Amino acid sequence: MRPRCAPGSRAPCVAFQRRTAPHRSGAGARAAMASEPDGSDAARNVSSPFVQPAWRVALWSVAYGAVLAVAVFGNLVVMWIILAHERMRTVTNYFLLNLAFSDVSMAALNTLVNFVYAAHGEWYFGEVYCRFHNFFPVTAVFSSIYSMTAIAMDRYMAIIHPLKPRLSAKATLGVIVCIWSLAVILAFPLCYFSTTRVLPRRTVCFVAWPRMVDDAFMYHIIVTVLVYVLPLLVMAITYTVVGVTLWGGEIPGDSSDNYHRQLRAKRKVVKMMIVVVVTFALCWLPYHVYFIVTGLDQRLSRWRYIQQVYLSVLWLAMSSTMYNPIIYCCLNSRFRAGFKQVFCWCPFVRVSSYDELELQNRRLRPGHQSSMCTLSRVETSILSKDKSTRSRGHRPAQNSEPNG
Repeated sequence: MRPRCAPGSRAPCVAFQRRTAPHRSGAGARAAMASEPDGSDAARNVSSPFVQPAWRVALWSVAYGAVLAVAVFGNLVVMWIILAHERMRTVTNYFLLNLAFSDVSMAALNTLVNFVYAAHGEWYFGEVYCRFHNFFPVTAVFSSIYSMTAIAMDRYMAIIHPLKPRLSAKATLGVIVCIWSLAVILAFPLCYFSTTRVLPRRTVCFVAWPRMVDDAFMYHIIVTVLVYVLPLLVMAITYTVVGVTLWGGEIPGDSSDNYHRQLRAKRKVVKMMIVVVVTFALCWLPYHVYFIVTGLDQRLSRWRYIQQVYLSVLWLAMSSTMYNPIIYCCLNSRFRAGFKQVFCWCPFVRVSSYDELELQNRRLRPGHQSSMCTLSRVETSILSKDKSTRSRGHRPAQNSEPNG
Protein backbone atom coordinates (compact mmCIF):
# COMPACT_ATOMS: atom_id res chain seq x y z
CA MET A 1 0.00 0.00 0.00
CA ARG A 2 1.39 3.39 -0.93
CA PRO A 3 1.16 5.82 2.00
CA ARG A 4 -0.52 9.12 1.56
CA CYS A 5 -0.48 12.14 3.82
CA ALA A 6 -3.98 12.92 4.89
CA PRO A 7 -5.55 15.68 6.92
CA GLY A 8 -6.92 14.83 10.30
CA SER A 9 -4.73 15.29 13.35
CA ARG A 10 -2.16 17.99 13.63
CA ALA A 11 0.69 15.54 13.54
CA PRO A 12 3.38 14.87 10.98
CA CYS A 13 2.44 12.50 8.24
CA VAL A 14 4.86 9.61 8.15
CA ALA A 15 5.58 8.03 4.81
CA PHE A 16 8.09 5.30 4.25
CA GLN A 17 10.21 5.07 1.16
CA ARG A 18 12.64 2.43 -0.01
CA ARG A 19 16.36 3.02 0.15
CA THR A 20 16.36 4.43 -3.35
CA ALA A 21 13.94 7.18 -2.34
CA PRO A 22 15.04 8.88 0.87
CA HIS A 23 12.15 10.01 3.00
CA ARG A 24 11.45 13.70 3.46
CA SER A 25 9.28 15.05 6.20
CA GLY A 26 5.64 15.29 5.34
CA ALA A 27 3.01 16.79 7.55
CA GLY A 28 -0.42 15.96 8.65
CA ALA A 29 -3.18 17.54 10.54
CA ARG A 30 -6.39 16.19 11.82
CA ALA A 31 -5.59 12.66 10.56
CA ALA A 32 -1.96 11.92 9.93
CA MET A 33 -1.25 8.48 8.58
CA ALA A 34 1.49 5.97 8.40
CA SER A 35 1.86 2.74 6.58
CA GLU A 36 3.98 -0.27 7.22
CA PRO A 37 7.43 -0.27 5.65
CA ASP A 38 8.00 -2.55 2.70
CA GLY A 39 10.04 -5.05 4.66
CA SER A 40 12.08 -4.94 7.83
CA ASP A 41 15.36 -4.19 6.06
CA ALA A 42 13.96 -1.08 4.47
CA ALA A 43 12.50 0.02 7.78
CA ARG A 44 15.84 -0.27 9.54
CA ASN A 45 17.38 2.06 6.99
CA VAL A 46 14.82 4.76 7.47
CA SER A 47 16.54 7.62 9.25
CA SER A 48 14.55 10.28 11.04
CA PRO A 49 13.75 13.15 8.66
CA PHE A 50 12.64 15.38 11.51
CA VAL A 51 16.03 16.28 12.98
CA GLN A 52 16.59 20.05 12.95
CA PRO A 53 19.44 22.30 14.10
CA ALA A 54 19.19 23.27 17.75
CA TRP A 55 18.80 26.97 16.92
CA ARG A 56 15.81 26.28 14.69
CA VAL A 57 14.12 24.12 17.31
CA ALA A 58 14.73 26.90 19.85
CA LEU A 59 13.10 29.51 17.60
CA TRP A 60 10.08 27.31 16.95
CA SER A 61 9.83 26.57 20.68
CA VAL A 62 9.69 30.29 21.48
CA ALA A 63 7.08 30.88 18.78
CA TYR A 64 4.82 28.05 19.91
CA GLY A 65 5.41 28.84 23.58
CA ALA A 66 4.29 32.44 23.02
CA VAL A 67 1.07 31.25 21.40
CA LEU A 68 0.42 28.88 24.28
CA ALA A 69 1.04 31.50 26.99
CA VAL A 70 -0.96 34.32 25.38
CA ALA A 71 -3.86 32.09 24.32
CA VAL A 72 -4.28 30.39 27.69
CA PHE A 73 -3.91 33.48 29.85
CA GLY A 74 -5.86 35.80 27.54
CA ASN A 75 -8.83 33.50 27.12
CA LEU A 76 -8.95 32.71 30.84
CA VAL A 77 -9.18 36.45 31.51
CA VAL A 78 -12.01 36.75 28.96
CA MET A 79 -13.87 33.91 30.68
CA TRP A 80 -13.39 35.58 34.07
CA ILE A 81 -14.67 38.93 32.79
CA ILE A 82 -17.88 37.35 31.49
CA LEU A 83 -18.53 35.03 34.43
CA ALA A 84 -17.60 37.42 37.25
CA HIS A 85 -19.60 40.43 36.06
CA GLU A 86 -23.37 40.25 35.78
CA ARG A 87 -23.46 43.02 33.22
CA MET A 88 -21.42 40.88 30.83
CA ARG A 89 -23.81 37.91 30.92
CA THR A 90 -25.49 38.47 27.58
CA VAL A 91 -26.28 36.22 24.64
CA THR A 92 -23.38 37.50 22.57
CA ASN A 93 -21.02 37.17 25.50
CA TYR A 94 -22.19 33.63 26.28
CA PHE A 95 -21.11 32.66 22.78
CA LEU A 96 -17.84 34.55 23.30
CA LEU A 97 -17.43 32.53 26.50
CA ASN A 98 -17.85 29.31 24.53
CA LEU A 99 -15.41 30.59 21.92
CA ALA A 100 -12.86 31.42 24.63
CA PHE A 101 -13.29 27.98 26.20
CA SER A 102 -12.71 26.29 22.84
CA ASP A 103 -9.59 28.35 22.20
CA VAL A 104 -8.05 27.89 25.64
CA SER A 105 -8.75 24.15 25.53
CA MET A 106 -7.12 23.68 22.15
CA ALA A 107 -4.16 25.86 23.09
CA ALA A 108 -3.57 24.06 26.38
CA LEU A 109 -4.19 20.50 25.20
CA ASN A 110 -2.91 20.47 21.63
CA THR A 111 -0.52 23.27 20.77
CA LEU A 112 2.53 21.94 22.61
CA VAL A 113 1.84 18.33 21.61
CA ASN A 114 1.40 19.41 17.98
CA PHE A 115 4.75 21.16 18.02
CA VAL A 116 6.63 18.28 19.66
CA TYR A 117 5.24 15.72 17.23
CA ALA A 118 5.72 17.94 14.18
CA ALA A 119 9.27 18.83 15.17
CA HIS A 120 10.48 15.37 16.23
CA GLY A 121 8.27 12.93 14.34
CA GLU A 122 8.10 10.84 17.51
CA TRP A 123 4.87 10.18 19.43
CA TYR A 124 5.60 10.17 23.17
CA PHE A 125 2.08 10.37 24.59
CA GLY A 126 0.46 6.94 24.27
CA GLU A 127 -2.49 5.59 22.31
CA VAL A 128 -5.25 7.12 24.45
CA TYR A 129 -3.92 10.62 23.99
CA CYS A 130 -3.31 9.86 20.32
CA ARG A 131 -7.05 9.35 19.91
CA PHE A 132 -7.81 12.51 21.85
CA HIS A 133 -5.13 14.48 19.99
CA ASN A 134 -6.68 13.66 16.63
CA PHE A 135 -10.25 14.10 17.87
CA PHE A 136 -10.28 17.27 19.96
CA PRO A 137 -8.86 19.91 17.56
CA VAL A 138 -11.65 19.34 15.03
CA THR A 139 -14.19 19.50 17.85
CA ALA A 140 -12.76 22.74 19.23
CA VAL A 141 -12.46 24.44 15.83
CA PHE A 142 -16.04 23.45 14.98
CA SER A 143 -17.25 24.91 18.28
CA SER A 144 -15.26 28.11 17.73
CA ILE A 145 -16.46 28.94 14.26
CA TYR A 146 -20.08 28.03 14.92
CA SER A 147 -20.03 30.19 18.03
CA MET A 148 -18.99 33.03 15.73
CA THR A 149 -21.81 32.06 13.36
CA ALA A 150 -24.32 32.12 16.23
CA ILE A 151 -23.12 35.60 17.19
CA ALA A 152 -23.57 36.74 13.59
CA MET A 153 -27.14 35.42 13.58
CA ASP A 154 -27.82 37.10 16.94
CA ARG A 155 -26.56 40.43 15.60
CA TYR A 156 -28.69 39.96 12.49
CA MET A 157 -31.84 39.38 14.54
CA ALA A 158 -31.07 42.27 16.90
CA ILE A 159 -30.56 44.78 14.10
CA ILE A 160 -32.71 43.57 11.20
CA HIS A 161 -35.63 42.08 13.17
CA PRO A 162 -35.57 43.87 16.55
CA LEU A 163 -39.15 42.97 17.50
CA LYS A 164 -38.84 39.23 16.96
CA PRO A 165 -38.26 36.99 20.01
CA ARG A 166 -34.63 36.69 21.02
CA LEU A 167 -32.69 33.85 22.57
CA SER A 168 -33.09 33.39 26.30
CA ALA A 169 -30.25 32.20 28.53
CA LYS A 170 -31.58 28.63 28.42
CA ALA A 171 -31.99 28.72 24.65
CA THR A 172 -28.44 30.03 24.31
CA LEU A 173 -27.15 27.16 26.43
CA GLY A 174 -29.13 24.76 24.23
CA VAL A 175 -27.50 26.17 21.11
CA ILE A 176 -24.06 25.76 22.65
CA VAL A 177 -24.82 22.15 23.61
CA CYS A 178 -26.00 21.46 20.04
CA ILE A 179 -22.79 22.99 18.64
CA TRP A 180 -20.61 20.74 20.78
CA SER A 181 -22.75 17.68 20.00
CA LEU A 182 -22.41 18.22 16.26
CA ALA A 183 -18.69 18.83 16.71
CA VAL A 184 -18.28 15.50 18.51
CA ILE A 185 -20.19 13.68 15.77
CA LEU A 186 -18.04 15.23 13.04
CA ALA A 187 -14.77 14.43 14.81
CA PHE A 188 -15.73 10.95 16.04
CA PRO A 189 -14.20 9.08 13.04
CA LEU A 190 -10.80 10.52 13.97
CA CYS A 191 -11.10 9.14 17.48
CA TYR A 192 -12.39 5.78 16.30
CA PHE A 193 -9.72 5.09 13.69
CA SER A 194 -6.74 6.63 15.53
CA THR A 195 -4.00 4.33 16.70
CA THR A 196 -0.28 4.21 17.38
CA ARG A 197 2.38 1.98 15.87
CA VAL A 198 5.86 1.22 17.11
CA LEU A 199 8.32 1.33 14.23
CA PRO A 200 12.09 1.01 14.12
CA ARG A 201 13.54 4.27 15.48
CA ARG A 202 10.20 5.88 16.44
CA THR A 203 6.53 5.54 17.38
CA VAL A 204 3.86 7.18 15.24
CA CYS A 205 0.28 8.31 15.89
CA PHE A 206 -1.99 8.17 12.86
CA VAL A 207 -5.54 7.60 11.66
CA ALA A 208 -5.89 4.15 10.07
CA TRP A 209 -8.68 4.83 7.61
CA PRO A 210 -10.25 1.76 5.93
CA ARG A 211 -9.21 3.19 2.57
CA MET A 212 -6.08 5.09 3.50
CA VAL A 213 -5.87 7.35 0.46
CA ASP A 214 -9.46 8.10 -0.50
CA ASP A 215 -11.08 8.25 2.94
CA ALA A 216 -8.54 10.64 4.42
CA PHE A 217 -8.69 13.12 1.57
CA MET A 218 -12.48 13.05 1.37
CA TYR A 219 -12.78 13.52 5.12
CA HIS A 220 -10.59 16.60 4.99
CA ILE A 221 -12.69 18.06 2.17
CA ILE A 222 -15.84 17.49 4.24
CA VAL A 223 -14.24 19.07 7.31
CA THR A 224 -13.02 22.06 5.29
CA VAL A 225 -16.50 22.69 3.94
CA LEU A 226 -18.25 22.28 7.30
CA VAL A 227 -15.81 24.12 9.57
CA TYR A 228 -14.51 26.76 7.17
CA VAL A 229 -16.30 27.42 3.89
CA LEU A 230 -19.95 27.08 4.97
CA PRO A 231 -19.86 29.09 8.23
CA LEU A 232 -17.71 31.82 6.68
CA LEU A 233 -20.16 32.09 3.79
CA VAL A 234 -23.07 32.43 6.21
CA MET A 235 -21.23 35.07 8.24
CA ALA A 236 -20.19 36.98 5.12
CA ILE A 237 -23.82 37.25 3.99
CA THR A 238 -25.09 38.07 7.49
CA TYR A 239 -22.56 40.80 8.23
CA THR A 240 -23.00 42.27 4.76
CA VAL A 241 -26.72 42.73 5.39
CA VAL A 242 -26.07 44.10 8.89
CA GLY A 243 -23.34 46.42 7.60
CA VAL A 244 -25.57 47.86 4.88
CA THR A 245 -28.25 48.49 7.51
CA LEU A 246 -25.91 50.17 10.01
CA TRP A 247 -23.69 52.10 7.60
CA GLY A 248 -25.82 52.28 4.47
CA GLY A 249 -27.68 55.50 5.14
CA GLU A 250 -28.21 58.36 7.53
CA ILE A 251 -31.39 59.85 8.95
CA PRO A 252 -32.19 63.22 7.37
CA GLY A 253 -32.06 65.91 10.02
CA ASP A 254 -30.96 65.70 13.59
CA SER A 255 -31.98 62.80 15.77
CA SER A 256 -31.58 62.27 19.47
CA ASP A 257 -28.20 61.84 21.09
CA ASN A 258 -29.47 58.53 22.44
CA TYR A 259 -30.06 57.21 18.94
CA HIS A 260 -26.56 58.06 17.77
CA ARG A 261 -25.07 56.63 20.95
CA GLN A 262 -26.88 53.34 20.45
CA LEU A 263 -26.04 53.27 16.75
CA ARG A 264 -22.37 53.71 17.56
CA ALA A 265 -22.60 50.91 20.11
CA LYS A 266 -24.09 48.54 17.56
CA ARG A 267 -21.47 49.46 15.00
CA LYS A 268 -18.65 48.82 17.46
CA VAL A 269 -19.93 45.34 18.29
CA VAL A 270 -20.33 44.43 14.63
CA LYS A 271 -16.88 45.80 13.74
CA MET A 272 -15.31 43.81 16.55
CA MET A 273 -16.93 40.57 15.43
CA ILE A 274 -15.98 41.18 11.80
CA VAL A 275 -12.33 41.56 12.88
CA VAL A 276 -12.61 38.30 14.88
CA VAL A 277 -14.04 36.41 11.90
CA VAL A 278 -11.55 37.81 9.38
CA THR A 279 -8.65 36.96 11.71
CA PHE A 280 -9.90 33.39 12.08
CA ALA A 281 -10.34 33.03 8.31
CA LEU A 282 -6.84 34.31 7.53
CA CYS A 283 -5.19 32.11 10.16
CA TRP A 284 -6.82 28.90 8.96
CA LEU A 285 -6.78 29.50 5.19
CA PRO A 286 -3.14 28.38 4.63
CA TYR A 287 -3.80 25.32 6.80
CA HIS A 288 -6.68 24.08 4.65
CA VAL A 289 -4.92 24.99 1.41
CA TYR A 290 -1.82 23.10 2.55
CA PHE A 291 -3.68 19.82 3.03
CA ILE A 292 -5.72 20.10 -0.12
CA VAL A 293 -2.58 20.76 -2.18
CA THR A 294 -0.49 18.02 -0.54
CA GLY A 295 -3.44 15.65 -0.83
CA LEU A 296 -3.65 16.26 -4.57
CA ASP A 297 0.11 16.04 -5.16
CA GLN A 298 1.88 13.57 -2.89
CA ARG A 299 5.30 14.52 -4.23
CA LEU A 300 5.11 17.71 -2.18
CA SER A 301 5.17 15.66 1.03
CA ARG A 302 8.74 14.60 0.17
CA TRP A 303 9.95 18.14 -0.52
CA ARG A 304 13.06 19.05 1.44
CA TYR A 305 11.53 22.01 3.28
CA ILE A 306 8.01 20.66 3.77
CA GLN A 307 8.51 20.27 7.52
CA GLN A 308 9.28 23.99 7.88
CA VAL A 309 6.27 24.86 5.73
CA TYR A 310 4.09 22.66 7.90
CA LEU A 311 5.39 24.13 11.15
CA SER A 312 4.68 27.63 9.78
CA VAL A 313 1.16 26.73 8.67
CA LEU A 314 0.47 24.97 11.95
CA TRP A 315 1.78 27.93 13.99
CA LEU A 316 -0.47 30.34 12.11
CA ALA A 317 -3.51 28.12 12.66
CA MET A 318 -2.73 27.63 16.35
CA SER A 319 -2.12 31.36 16.77
CA SER A 320 -5.80 31.99 16.00
CA THR A 321 -6.45 31.01 19.63
CA MET A 322 -4.54 34.01 21.01
CA TYR A 323 -5.84 36.94 18.95
CA ASN A 324 -9.42 37.21 20.21
CA PRO A 325 -8.57 38.49 23.73
CA ILE A 326 -6.36 41.15 22.14
CA ILE A 327 -9.17 42.15 19.76
CA TYR A 328 -11.71 42.36 22.59
CA CYS A 329 -9.37 44.51 24.68
CA CYS A 330 -8.67 46.90 21.82
CA LEU A 331 -12.20 47.25 20.44
CA ASN A 332 -14.55 46.86 23.41
CA SER A 333 -14.47 49.20 26.40
CA ARG A 334 -15.94 46.70 28.86
CA PHE A 335 -13.46 43.98 28.06
CA ARG A 336 -10.72 46.61 28.16
CA ALA A 337 -11.86 47.62 31.64
CA GLY A 338 -11.74 43.97 32.71
CA PHE A 339 -8.21 43.54 31.40
CA LYS A 340 -7.15 46.71 33.21
CA GLN A 341 -8.46 45.24 36.45
CA VAL A 342 -6.42 42.09 35.90
CA PHE A 343 -3.27 44.04 35.02
CA CYS A 344 -3.76 46.81 37.59
CA TRP A 345 -0.51 45.74 39.25
CA CYS A 346 1.45 46.89 36.19
CA PRO A 347 2.93 50.39 36.64
CA PHE A 348 1.78 51.54 33.19
CA VAL A 349 -1.85 50.39 33.61
CA ARG A 350 -4.23 52.90 35.16
CA VAL A 351 -7.78 51.94 36.13
CA SER A 352 -9.97 55.02 35.93
CA SER A 353 -13.34 55.60 37.57
CA TYR A 354 -14.91 55.16 34.12
CA ASP A 355 -13.32 51.72 33.83
CA GLU A 356 -14.75 50.74 37.20
CA LEU A 357 -18.23 51.80 36.11
CA GLU A 358 -18.02 49.91 32.82
CA LEU A 359 -18.44 46.50 34.44
CA GLN A 360 -20.88 47.54 37.15
CA ASN A 361 -24.48 46.46 36.82
CA ARG A 362 -26.54 49.48 35.82
CA ARG A 363 -29.44 47.57 34.28
CA LEU A 364 -32.62 46.39 35.87
CA ARG A 365 -32.45 42.91 34.36
CA PRO A 366 -29.05 42.41 32.75
CA GLY A 367 -29.47 38.67 32.46
CA HIS A 368 -32.17 39.17 29.86
CA GLN A 369 -30.15 41.43 27.61
CA SER A 370 -29.30 39.79 24.35
CA SER A 371 -26.02 41.45 23.43
CA MET A 372 -23.35 43.90 24.49
CA CYS A 373 -25.46 46.68 23.01
CA THR A 374 -27.73 48.46 25.47
CA LEU A 375 -30.50 49.30 23.02
CA SER A 376 -33.69 47.40 23.80
CA ARG A 377 -36.02 45.90 21.22
CA VAL A 378 -38.70 48.49 21.94
CA GLU A 379 -36.21 51.37 21.59
CA THR A 380 -34.94 49.88 18.36
CA SER A 381 -38.46 49.67 16.98
CA ILE A 382 -39.26 53.25 18.00
CA LEU A 383 -36.03 54.53 16.47
CA SER A 384 -36.65 52.55 13.29
CA LYS A 385 -40.11 54.10 12.96
CA ASP A 386 -38.64 57.51 13.75
CA LYS A 387 -36.09 57.02 11.00
CA SER A 388 -38.81 56.12 8.53
CA THR A 389 -40.89 59.13 9.54
CA ARG A 390 -37.98 61.53 9.25
CA SER A 391 -37.04 60.17 5.84
CA ARG A 392 -40.52 61.13 4.57
CA GLY A 393 -40.03 64.67 5.78
CA HIS A 394 -42.64 64.56 8.54
CA ARG A 395 -40.27 66.37 10.89
CA PRO A 396 -38.16 69.41 10.12
CA ALA A 397 -34.56 68.63 9.28
CA GLN A 398 -31.83 69.89 11.55
CA ASN A 399 -28.08 69.61 11.65
CA SER A 400 -27.02 65.98 11.82
CA GLU A 401 -24.64 64.70 14.46
CA PRO A 402 -21.46 63.15 13.06
CA ASN A 403 -21.16 59.41 13.07
CA GLY A 404 -19.35 57.57 15.82
